[in-house]
Amino acid sequence: MTPILAFDIETIPDAAGIRALHGLGADVNDDDVVAFAQQQRRAQTGGSDFMQLHLQQVVAISCCMRWGADKIHIGSIGDTQDSEETLIAKFFELIETHTPQLVSWNGGGFDLPVLHYRGLIHGIAAPRYWDMGEGDFADSREFKWNNYISRYHARHCDLMDLLALYQPRASVPLDDMAKLCGFPGKLGMDGSKVWQAYRHGDLAEIRHYCETDAANTYLMYLRFDLMRGFLDGDGYEQEIRRLKHYLQQQTQPHWQEFMAAWGR
Repeated sequence: MTPILAFDIETIPDAAGIRALHGLGADVNDDDVVAFAQQQRRAQTGGSDFMQLHLQQVVAISCCMRWGADKIHIGSIGDTQDSEETLIAKFFELIETHTPQLVSWNGGGFDLPVLHYRGLIHGIAAPRYWDMGEGDFADSREFKWNNYISRYHARHCDLMDLLALYQPRASVPLDDMAKLCGFPGKLGMDGSKVWQAYRHGDLAEIRHYCETDAANTYLMYLRFDLMRGFLDGDGYEQEIRRLKHYLQQQTQPHWQEFMAAWGR
């Protein structure tokens, strides 16, 4: 089977980038730098302090990988000591190695553009990912008709965008849809809490939250495959059982909480 890679990222405001763009000195601490930038954003947007995508520093990339006859793994790329550059480079190395079916929820509107901008800042090469039919790979010609970049191509499936028929006002949150489908949804954290968690040194907690989002995204992809006929009822139930069996073997508290929520 074509490997499936459902992914999610978590970000924080890029304090160093904000400091550089606004000429703020090293004597201004990161909290004050971010507070300044958020105030600027509220003035620009009329209320939202969400940073522009190029100022979103990646602190976690989590993946649910399904490949081979029965292999599945969920985890975060790298470790808590790795730099943003290392995390992004390793993510694109996964694509380089496996050429997977990418799956996201709003990946086209957030996750991938962030990875593009931040990858550009760090000078990260990702020729397989950027192949649109003119690469040096044996199957590059196929990428002219189905690549990771073009919005209506299938090699990256942004479930939120596709299910909304590419109409932003029809988009809905992953948490809502996951729970309505009987899956756990978000547990205890959301994107608005990541910056404070990071400042408190809770990077492991951020990574765990990101992993559960990747799992929810993969579950939604299975349900989508059932809906479009790529899986029949038996195949769908087999994939669900495979994921449950994998998660039941995991001892970390966030997976125990995830499975308890799924049971309810």
